[in-house]
Amino acid sequence: METTSNRRGRHAEVSGAGFAGLTAATALAQRGWTVRIHEMGAELREQGAGIVLWHNSLKVLKAIGAYDEVMADSMTPPWYETRFQHDSLSHEDFGGLPWRTLTRPHLHKSLLNAALRAGVEICTGSEVVSADPRGRITLASGETLDADLVVGADGVKSKVRDSIGFAQERWKSGDGIIRLLVPRHRAELGPGEWDNVIDFWNLDPRYLRVLYVPCNERELYIALGAPRDDEQGSRTPIDLDLWTSAYPELTPVLRSAAQARDPRYYGYETTYVAEWRRGVVALVGDAAHAMPPALAQGAGCAMANAYTLAVAATEAADGELEEAMERWEQLERPFTDRCQQRSADFAATRRMAEGSQFTLENLETAIYDPTNPNRHALSVSVARP
Repeated sequence: METTSNRRGRHAEVSGAGFAGLTAATALAQRGWTVRIHEMGAELREQGAGIVLWHNSLKVLKAIGAYDEVMADSMTPPWYETRFQHDSLSHEDFGGLPWRTLTRPHLHKSLLNAALRAGVEICTGSEVVSADPRGRITLASGETLDADLVVGADGVKSKVRDSIGFAQERWKSGDGIIRLLVPRHRAELGPGEWDNVIDFWNLDPRYLRVLYVPCNERELYIALGAPRDDEQGSRTPIDLDLWTSAYPELTPVLRSAAQARDPRYYGYETTYVAEWRRGVVALVGDAAHAMPPALAQGAGCAMANAYTLAVAATEAADGELEEAMERWEQLERPFTDRCQQRSADFAATRRMAEGSQFTLENLETAIYDPTNPNRHALSVSVARP
């Protein structure tokens, strides 16, 4: 874990206690900032199901002291397998590139614990409704607070971003997923490679996809993919007869999925924001670059950018924070922009059904090391760590 006493006296206000907000807050606090996070929810909890973390986010977790806790209840599957119409097309192990699967609640708890250890103040039931580029936020209560740095990590519907008027484009793909955490049911599934991540694709007679992601010995993340306009496929609770007819081999898992509480269908969306910073306000995570989960790299980009923002802001000389944030965006943004575009393209075309999609190009952001000061001199053509 990296810590420093630099920049004592600087203060940051962070909107949003998700992965990006907690990462930025922890990295800032470890560098001597006082940091306060505002979370509009009455309690701190992660709503999602499962997640894949790559080398970039694992390096960030090490840097902020959350790595060991994450590793304790997560796993590295042997392969990422793609099956098309029940035939196995590819097994990918990423050439030794570190990666990990886990539940989103476990990642959130690990990041939250790191933030609390670093001394971050967390205010629940506290909603940031607007921000000023000069460093002032306004809460739903009407209270205003000043800061040297404001971080908008408040998601796709960011009020920090929208109150300032960042130019943005948003577009939707035709597909989406239902995300669920269920028991693994290994004994009931019978013989098979059930420790793999398995990406099941059926396009005939209709598009129905199941992404099967074991997270630990107990829990399984599944994402059920169907078009937005497929009323039966996108229905929640799920239509058990439909899904078991398409994937009878997953019947034990799908039965648990049909009993899940509060399931939701998430349509794929991309949000492109023309700039990530204005004055001393910076956007990170979905507030800045929401992307479809096609390449499983949205969270990694969010955590990497949040971490590098904290480093850049800390290293800025007095009176030069805005210039430092401009350089931060210029250096970090191209990697995320390319990942966002690739993710949108895969979501739109369903080309992941072809298998072997994790090329060096598509793993560019995953390979990237946000904690390496010389990272911008490296390319994806170098040997993997």
